[in-house]
Amino acid sequence: MRVAVLGAGAIGAYVGAALHRGGTEVHLVARGAHLEAIRSDGVTVLSPRGDFTARTPATDDPAAIGPVDYVFLGLKANSYANAGPLLEPLLHDRTVVVAAQNGIPWWYFHGLKGPYEGRRIESVDPGGAVTQVLELDRAIGCVVYCSTELEGPGVVRHLEGTRFSIGEPGGGQSERCTAFSTAMIAGGLKCPVEDDIRNDIWIKLLGNAAFNPISALARATMVEIATHQGTRQMVRLMMEESLEIAAALGCHPDISVEKRLDGAERVGGHKTSMLQDLEKDKPLELDVILAAVVELADLTGIKAPTLRAVHAVADLLASKIGV
Repeated sequence: MRVAVLGAGAIGAYVGAALHRGGTEVHLVARGAHLEAIRSDGVTVLSPRGDFTARTPATDDPAAIGPVDYVFLGLKANSYANAGPLLEPLLHDRTVVVAAQNGIPWWYFHGLKGPYEGRRIESVDPGGAVTQVLELDRAIGCVVYCSTELEGPGVVRHLEGTRFSIGEPGGGQSERCTAFSTAMIAGGLKCPVEDDIRNDIWIKLLGNAAFNPISALARATMVEIATHQGTRQMVRLMMEESLEIAAALGCHPDISVEKRLDGAERVGGHKTSMLQDLEKDKPLELDVILAAVVELADLTGIKAPTLRAVHAVADLLASKIGV
C-alpha cells in the first residue's frame, strides 16, 4: 500500500508518521521550513503515549511521488477546489481519497438513499468546483477525534485522542476502508470503519458549528464559552437546532447536548481551530462548518434562528480577513 499525505500539517504529519511506524509506505507533501525539517530529521512526534520519530520521504512536488493507493487529505476544506494540480499526479484509476475535514463534506448526499440523494451542497461545493477535483466515487469519509499542533518545523505535539473514524458515503463495510483501517491500527491509531459515517459527522459538527464561530467572534476559549451563562445557552440552542436539521435528513446521533457542553468545559483553555486561524489572519472554515448547516436548514425547512444569527455575524467577520 502506498499512501500520500497531501497537506502534512499537524494532523497530516501525525497520521503519516503513525502509518510509517506501522510499516506503510508513506510520502508527505509539505512546504517551507516544515518540509526542510522533515527532509533533514524526519517527523518527530511528542506524545503522552510515547515520543517517536518517523523518517518519511517528503516533497513539495506530488509528481515526484507518482500515483498512490490512498491520499490522506490534510488540507483545509476551503482549499479543496484549488487542489487539482497537487492531487492529479497522485491518482491512478482506483486511488482513494480519505478526506479528514471538519464540517459537512462535499460528498454528503452521495450514496445517501432518500429524497436528497445526489444533491449538491452549494456552500461546500460551489458550482461543483470541489467535485470536479475530488471525484465522488474516490471519497471515503473521515472524522478526526484527535488534537495535535505543530510545535516547530518537523515537530508535532500530540495532545489527545487517536481515533479517526472512517466510512463509505454509501454505508457498510468495504475492502478499501478495511485495508486503510488495518494500516492505521498497525501504526497505533484507532480507525473504526463505521456503517454510517454521517452519525460521526454530526456528532463532531454539533460542537464545531457552535464553538468555532463563537470562539472567533468572542476570541474566547472552550472553557470560557462553556462557563459564561449567555454563550453556554447560545451553544445549547445551536446544538439543539443542529440535531433538528440532522433528524430531518434522517440522521439521529445518540448524543447529549449537556454532556457535550460539560465535555467542552473540561477541555479548558483550548482555542478552537477557527480562533487560531483568525489570530493568524487565515481564512475561516466557515462554509463547511456553519454555512452548510444553514443551507441544510433551508433545504429541510428548519427555522434554526440561532444558527442563522451566529452565521450572519461570523460571515461578516470572515469577509474582513485579509482586507
